[in-house]
Amino acid sequence: MLFRSNQFTKVGSREFDSALANGRPGRRVKVHLRHRKRVAQGLVIDISLIYVEPVSLVNPVSPMKESQSLSDEAYSQIRSLIISCELRPGSVISESDLMQRLEMGRTPIREALRNLANEKLIEVYPRRGMFVAGVDVKDLTAISEVRGNLEIQAAGLAAERATESDRAVIAQLIKEIDAIKGEPKMEKLINLDQRIHHQIYAATHNEFLVSTLDQYYAHALRIWFMALDRVSQLADAIIEHRAMLQSILDGDKKAAERAMREHIEGFETTIRKSL
Repeated sequence: MLFRSNQFTKVGSREFDSALANGRPGRRVKVHLRHRKRVAQGLVIDISLIYVEPVSLVNPVSPMKESQSLSDEAYSQIRSLIISCELRPGSVISESDLMQRLEMGRTPIREALRNLANEKLIEVYPRRGMFVAGVDVKDLTAISEVRGNLEIQAAGLAAERATESDRAVIAQLIKEIDAIKGEPKMEKLINLDQRIHHQIYAATHNEFLVSTLDQYYAHALRIWFMALDRVSQLADAIIEHRAMLQSILDGDKKAAERAMREHIEGFETTIRKSL
């Protein structure tokens, strides 16, 4: 609230909270002063320059923010189930099953499903219901066309724009790649692949590019999950990211773009051989 007055008021320290709390004694407030001068035991304050902001003692989350948080969590979990094919392509989406599985109410589940439908991970048919979107090898060409342009550009931008914080994360990812030995668990390798790609996207510092690439990467990952049982040498596919990450650390735009191009082309070739 903003007190508007051209008058000067003198208040003692004990009167300060209640005097500025809109007539509600004892109310906790945060007071922002542009000009103030101490006079004797109190303060001389130009009320027209005071902004009083109520302060919550417990910082409660508003119902809207809480709902958004639950929706985001539901979105993340359901998206992961779809990408990993735990929810099989073409299977029926049951709100009640998801509510029970995620231990959430209907509202965040519905909001999450609406967002996933916008990403084409869920298909909605009037009077029939919702289904997990199917996976068609024909989609691989279209997805690769998008990734072949935008993800290559992202690698180049990351080499140019990566901050010290980005570089620290990338350096850690390289260490994790170097630590790959033997036959690591598939889940660990896929998790590492996801973190590598998301970090490259993030290092572009272009939120629109990040959002777009994340959507297409999700579709590519679904195809990968469908073919995993027929893909050999998964660890090698992850290790090949090293050159790309090192190029970004070195700030070598052309080398980063070249490495990303080779990676995307290799991914498409591997998947086609396995399907």
